[in-house]
Amino acid sequence: MASDVKYIILVGDGMGDLPIDELNGMTPLEYARTPAMDFVASHGVLGRLQTVPPGFHPGSDVANLSLLGYKPAEVYTGRSPLEAASLGVDLLDKEIAFRCNLVNMTQAGDTLTMVDYSGGHIDTADARQLIAAINKEITSDLFTLYPGISYRHLFVYRGDVTGLVTVPPHDYTGQDVTQFWKSYGHYPELMQFISKACDILQDHPLNRTRQQQGKLPANGVWLWGEGKAPSMTTLVQNFGVSGALISAVDLLKGIGVYAGMEVVNVPGATGYLDTDYQGKVDAALNALDRHDLVLVHVEAPDETGHQGLLKEKIQAIEDFDRKVVRKILDGMNPGQDFRLVVCMDHFTPISLKTHMAMPVPFALFDSRSPAQKNTLTYSEKNGANSALHLLNGEDFFHFLLTGNIPSK
Repeated sequence: MASDVKYIILVGDGMGDLPIDELNGMTPLEYARTPAMDFVASHGVLGRLQTVPPGFHPGSDVANLSLLGYKPAEVYTGRSPLEAASLGVDLLDKEIAFRCNLVNMTQAGDTLTMVDYSGGHIDTADARQLIAAINKEITSDLFTLYPGISYRHLFVYRGDVTGLVTVPPHDYTGQDVTQFWKSYGHYPELMQFISKACDILQDHPLNRTRQQQGKLPANGVWLWGEGKAPSMTTLVQNFGVSGALISAVDLLKGIGVYAGMEVVNVPGATGYLDTDYQGKVDAALNALDRHDLVLVHVEAPDETGHQGLLKEKIQAIEDFDRKVVRKILDGMNPGQDFRLVVCMDHFTPISLKTHMAMPVPFALFDSRSPAQKNTLTYSEKNGANSALHLLNGEDFFHFLLTGNIPSK
């Protein structure tokens, strides 16, 4: 159903939060200065969307699949196969992909604590040195370790992991992870890799330098998000629209690959506060010349939420508003009809440092009917109070394209 109308989805990952006493009971989104998102809400339609189906872990994988109209129950096989696709790794039938985080952990007696799921938010150049060191020292026909971005890397395993249940390290920041660590011990080849990798990282000169600079060393690895290659149809097959996806995060890029979208790589995109916002905006506006739809994903609100950094989360939200939403609105060609959505994939509350599965607010603006419709701002509360409640991503995507909710 491709048409002359362009469709834009702007995702502030993890923007949603809970009321915070320090902000007089407001959420970071309510407290932040967000005139562009508020414009979309007041001149468009405000609603709420269930991005995480019942029974699913509230991960960015499931939630962003929903934002592109997929039913996770039909296509989701795990997070890491999607990340593998973003790195150009085609999984064979018997191969299992794992996310391999560079992390910081401490050992006190028999207790292992996850200090930082991101290895001190290590940059890509440093991370690749460490991954190269692991690959130099550990070789096996059973697995391959691929370097990714920042702390996020890919481990492909050719063995049996029946019964293994892993957990995301960002769900356990500052917490005891001893029992989860011990679960790897039932799989000797995995445990051998993890233990030896940790030994290599502990002694690596780069980590000693990081400590001297007052940074956390990336002194361990954590495997999680395992799964086999999914079977997915494309956006063109599902909805008749071609699309482009712009993100710094391998997970999102992998979703784009399986969705048949053009994945546009922005060299300065980091997935954090220092990302190249203008580069993402320029890439999005250029992609709209080639495609019906573009999705722009910004990771920084989620990262700051996982780290429990209130000031930084507010900054991430304000940057998203000023440097992405406003710039996209202003950059659209005069006379070009478009429908633009501002949304988030899930909540990442500062107080919890992890995701929540509650419905997320979204706002949709149609350039063909730009008059102000209400005085509402874009916020969790206003979304929750909206009469428009979409129960799944398929309904959301139909609503984006047509303005109608499909009848059942």
